[in-house]
Amino acid sequence: MARVLVTGASGFVAGHCVDELLSHGYTVRGTVRTRRPDSRIEQVEADLTDDRGWVEAVAGCDAVLHVASPFPAGPPRDERELTGPAVDGTLRVLRAAAGAGVRRVVLTSSIAAITAGRPRGDDRVRTEADWSDVDKSSAYPRSKTLAERAAWRFAEEHPSLELVALNPGMVLGPIQHPSAATSVAVIGRLLNREMPAVPNLGFATVDVRDVATAHRLALETPGAAGNRYVLAGENVWFPEMAAILAEEFNPRGHRVPTGRLPYWLMWTLARFDRTMRIGLEFANRPENVTAEKAVRDLGWRQRPVRDSLVDTAESLLAHGLASRPKVSPAPSAGRRPQPEPRS
Repeated sequence: MARVLVTGASGFVAGHCVDELLSHGYTVRGTVRTRRPDSRIEQVEADLTDDRGWVEAVAGCDAVLHVASPFPAGPPRDERELTGPAVDGTLRVLRAAAGAGVRRVVLTSSIAAITAGRPRGDDRVRTEADWSDVDKSSAYPRSKTLAERAAWRFAEEHPSLELVALNPGMVLGPIQHPSAATSVAVIGRLLNREMPAVPNLGFATVDVRDVATAHRLALETPGAAGNRYVLAGENVWFPEMAAILAEEFNPRGHRVPTGRLPYWLMWTLARFDRTMRIGLEFANRPENVTAEKAVRDLGWRQRPVRDSLVDTAESLLAHGLASRPKVSPAPSAGRRPQPEPRS
């Protein structure tokens, strides 16, 4: 079976990609900043900001999943903290892959490279044909857009290298170790009632396990080369997410807030809360995209949003990143079992 390099193998999305590949018989090598015990895969120390280690990392690999990328908890003080590692790091990986004769690279981009910078009121459904306006985007979407653009230019100059870009939405789902990804940290804040109320933010969501499946399918589908794929469902508002969590966890003793946070108060809190500051860009604006192309070309499927939210919360509790209630919980009705998505 093919050997696949997964960059940033200890990360949220990358860790699930590793599991997905191993469960389908692939040999996996992962880049890490510091080795940690994991007998399932070979580990190579490499950093996106440094040339060292990348030649060794790609040697003998048939394909690369380039998943590693910085994701901030708040707006960076200098956007070069994001754009530099994102763009230069992507080109580092691609140069090493091309030099080693790697056949295919699957790049983990984001719908932030598709939906950002749009004017208010422009809520049309975005597809893979759309690109974010970097001149009107904040630091994170700008970094993802510039990195993906750079990757496609590199692929045009190196036709022997097949490139596939995957553009996930807001990634939810279970964490694998006590280091929550930024995208799921808000679920912990809701469980811990760290928010006085819920801001009206809209995101197109996707489960991390389904993102991992899409990475494998992008490796295995011959016609995927040269394509971008949106990986996200319909827009979900934060108050809707909070209502699902409250329905599931409040009977267990939690006090998940469900009241709406007015925009004026969100704006005020954002002056002191860097995470809230990121959310201002999404306030009262739906994020509308379609994953029809991934469904059609890759045979990809998504699991229900409720399952992703509840599994996210359960994993945060299990890893001690959300507080368990000190009161005696009432019996919970629980969820109806859902079938696992099949690829």
